[in-house]
Amino acid sequence: MAESAIEWTDATWNPVAGCSIMSAGCTNCYAMEMARRLQAIGVEKYAGLTRRSGNRTVWNGIVREDWAALDVPTRWKKPKKIFVNSMSDLFHEGVSDAFILAVWNVMRATPRHHYQILTKRPDRMQNFVRTKVSSTLANVWLGTSIENKAVAWRGDNLRGVPASIRFISFEPLIGSVGAIDLTGIHWAIVGGESGHSARPIREEWIDEIYELCTRYGTAFFFKQWGAWGADNKRRPKKANGRLYRGEFWDQMPKTTHTDQGA
Repeated sequence: MAESAIEWTDATWNPVAGCSIMSAGCTNCYAMEMARRLQAIGVEKYAGLTRRSGNRTVWNGIVREDWAALDVPTRWKKPKKIFVNSMSDLFHEGVSDAFILAVWNVMRATPRHHYQILTKRPDRMQNFVRTKVSSTLANVWLGTSIENKAVAWRGDNLRGVPASIRFISFEPLIGSVGAIDLTGIHWAIVGGESGHSARPIREEWIDEIYELCTRYGTAFFFKQWGAWGADNKRRPKKANGRLYRGEFWDQMPKTTHTDQGA
């Protein structure tokens, strides 16, 4: 577990290491290069999880379950918002049902924390939660990533997941997501890509999501412009900042939802 600089969470917890590329949003995933760096400084958990492809680092598909990391959240006495597997995907096909259930047991045992689980595999998430989890936990938020219209179908899977909070991360937003249905979606995070190979974001794509959030009553969180500003010029992400429509948008979902899925 580590304190996090991610604007919408407090800390990260990574009981799984390693992943594989699923869609265009994964192309410049920061976790691939971070895993390589962690291996380079001798962190055994991340050894052998990546390979070089041209001039970049990519996942090789190996995934590790870190059973020793399961009790880490129990050591945090102060309530936290915890991003689960910022360096991987809990619902990756290489993660066993038994391990996911073990993660669920930790979350059930620590209701003082709110856990945020983000996946690019909401089809497995939906099936797992419906068939393996006995009850909805009020402190567990379940989400999926949608970077453009090509993967907008993930939202349909997410709506079918029993959860206290359902959320979508539109980051990196690299294209229009279209008229996506936000029924039953409590929170939307929007952000542009950063890094030397970052792809541009367009204000009209953000507008599209903002207007959908307004229509459906979904909390709207604008995380960053990233490497490309509202003027379509490239500069350091800190210089581009987080202002959208002249404001900071840090809306969070209400934590009273207990519905069992759409």
